[in-house]
Amino acid sequence: MVPAINLGPLVLPTAPFLLIIGAWLCLSLPERSARWLDLDPETMSGLVASGLIVGIIGARLTFVALYWSAYQNNLLGIIWPINSGFSPLGGAFFAAAAMFFYGRHKQMALAPTLDALTPVLIVGLIFVSLADFFGGPGFGTATQMPWGISQFGIRRHPVQLYEIGVGLLALLVWWILRNRRDFDGQLFLASTAVYCFGRLFLDTYRANAWLSTSGWHFLQILCLLTTVACLVLLARGSRRLSKSTS
Repeated sequence: MVPAINLGPLVLPTAPFLLIIGAWLCLSLPERSARWLDLDPETMSGLVASGLIVGIIGARLTFVALYWSAYQNNLLGIIWPINSGFSPLGGAFFAAAAMFFYGRHKQMALAPTLDALTPVLIVGLIFVSLADFFGGPGFGTATQMPWGISQFGIRRHPVQLYEIGVGLLALLVWWILRNRRDFDGQLFLASTAVYCFGRLFLDTYRANAWLSTSGWHFLQILCLLTTVACLVLLARGSRRLSKSTS
């Protein structure tokens, strides 16, 4: 849609700019969410910062490893230019590993930590969708609906905006439940279930969805399994609570 913003002689790539803003928000949110849930703000901020830094480095190194033939004769290209390629899956793996070991080192309880991390993760996903909408390669399937947007001369579903709407709904669920949660982990499970359930249907409208050779949507399968797992864990938590209060 808008791959770059022209500011006089300066040309600012839209997607990296939005991702930087998203990263800044993700670094700002942990202290607030920790205070809302009576957790240590400094420890939570350190957890997110370590995951973000290691995730970015891991995403870059994973991309370099996958396309090593393009870098083996140009080692400087590994670190410059830094916007030439990242692997989202590799970044997510390294970020999760860094946060896991950081949490173990600080002896952070898993369930309340996930509750506090939920708005950070959702805001991050919202900005990924926003960057994808303005400057990324993602686009929706063809539609005749009046809210469709024109891309490459074809009217398409604004699937990234749908994703942003689901993310905002998941944030709303987290916000409503934060002062009335019944057990630790409930905020994470409920918000994740809402987000994944929404993405389960929205991926149908992605024209560049990850598909298997037989036509299965990988993201839909992952979202379905995650939604079911969250609902099962929510039901178990509710049953344990009812038993303890009876």
